Amino acid sequence: MADFTQLLRAKNFDELVGQEHLSAEGAPLRTLCEKFALGHSFFYGPAGTGKTSIARIIAKVMELPFYEFNATSLKIDQLRKIFEQYKNALQKPLIFIDEVHRLAKNQQEVLLPVMENNSVLVIGASTENPFFSLTSAIRSRSMLFELKAISNASLAKLLSRAIEYGSLEMDEEAKEYLVASSGGDARAMLKLLEFASNLETTITIEMLKSLRPNALQAGSSEAGVHYDLISALIKSIRGSDENASIYYLARLIEGGESADFIARRLVILASEDVGNANPQALTLTTSCLTSVSKIGYPEARIILAQAVIYLCASPKSNSAYLAINAALESVRDGNLMEIPPNIRQSNEGYLYPHDFGGYVKQEYLSKNIQFVRLKSIGYEKKMKDWLETLSE
Repeated sequence: MADFTQLLRAKNFDELVGQEHLSAEGAPLRTLCEKFALGHSFFYGPAGTGKTSIARIIAKVMELPFYEFNATSLKIDQLRKIFEQYKNALQKPLIFIDEVHRLAKNQQEVLLPVMENNSVLVIGASTENPFFSLTSAIRSRSMLFELKAISNASLAKLLSRAIEYGSLEMDEEAKEYLVASSGGDARAMLKLLEFASNLETTITIEMLKSLRPNALQAGSSEAGVHYDLISALIKSIRGSDENASIYYLARLIEGGESADFIARRLVILASEDVGNANPQALTLTTSCLTSVSKIGYPEARIILAQAVIYLCASPKSNSAYLAINAALESVRDGNLMEIPPNIRQSNEGYLYPHDFGGYVKQEYLSKNIQFVRLKSIGYEKKMKDWLETLSE
């Protein structure tokens, strides 16, 4: 039984597929490794995109002992034993922690001193952006790298290598399905190939579909169509074209798209494109997400259709999307304003609005900056009028 996942795991940066922004010659990450100058780093991105492989490559390039852990089962004593073992050593170890966003606060506190004195190199990985769950002390001592879903072209190259290793036979239709149905996940593709190869060395699309009837986060077995279909659905809803939206929803469903995936995209759209022009849209799509996850197909198609039509018929506003992006850009540019004394925890000079009929003018920002620009659309017009009345 060939283990293609281990057999084809990248052993150096040149063998890594799909993450050229990190692995290509001259890429910052690769250059730092080759100069033995890489600091504590965290990787995040979809499953099966090479996070663990990159950590192992880093250890090999920088000639560091490699210790691998998962945050869900990591014990503090395990870390302390390693720290003690290398306390006076000339060589420091690489501590790799998967699912790093699940690190408890006490586990993070144990890591902080060794990160501070650089007696170990800490590398973390997660399918979620881990910076939101890590303490500011760890964030300030680390770099963050994002991995992307692997393109179909890169998966196809990896598949060719696997077929050669396993002395397998596949026609083009089977190859296209295996690649496109894996949703940018190299591990998922190689695992399906492994299971299929244990049945026959000649692999057909019928065999693959019997093992994986529906695509993983994909709406079609044709390369690239998945992303075009979900893009067409979102843009049609944004454009309030109910017939086009229902058509693309049907294409996604018929192509084997996950109901959860579609519903998640609708929840995002409800805030990004409908927003406060119809605040109820977020409630309805969230309810849709909960419902389809419990009910599944075929009935989930009706719930999705209801949500799609509702979003099409809703007034549209992207003011919340624009506001948070503007505020984030300001913070990232270093615009860190002092918090006025009256709204700090000490409450020095704080005026309690309810003592003044619900509103009283006082300082909340030390600089007068406008991030939010409400539009005169739907319910958002009422919100805009109310805030303007208060300011007057």
